[in-house]
Amino acid sequence: MTKIDKDRQLDRYDRAIIAILAREGRIPVTELSVRVGLSKTPCQIRLKRLQEDETILGFQAVINPAKMDLEQVAFVEVKLSDTTEPALSAFNAAVRKVPEVEQCHMIAGAFDYLIKIRTSNMRTFREVLGKTISSLPNVASTSTHVSMQSVKDSETF
Repeated sequence: MTKIDKDRQLDRYDRAIIAILAREGRIPVTELSVRVGLSKTPCQIRLKRLQEDETILGFQAVINPAKMDLEQVAFVEVKLSDTTEPALSAFNAAVRKVPEVEQCHMIAGAFDYLIKIRTSNMRTFREVLGKTISSLPNVASTSTHVSMQSVKDSETF
């Protein structure tokens, strides 16, 4: 990819393609092209470029957590005992391996990380917290916030 391609700004067609695909990832290219106002070939070329330059990272199914018995959501604030780069790297590598961790964000503030954990019930959550999260590298303390209801739960923008 050339420097010109890398620095290319997204235009209104690119943004329209992205917005539609964020809501309807399985839309056929022919329908996508009609909705953004392009013919099929230019739309396909743009879609391919957006994937190649990693503006679009991929497509995935949106799963109903209730059907998978994964309705328990909790957010855990994590404070580390050491925040040197090697300690952060060790924590990052370890937390990526925990299947119940849906999201993990490094935070600037009163704690170091905010983790979203999804399990089937509170008992399972407590096991994950006590046996897994608390034993991750350099974890000094945790504080839990249990979600009572998801008001908006979407990766689209």
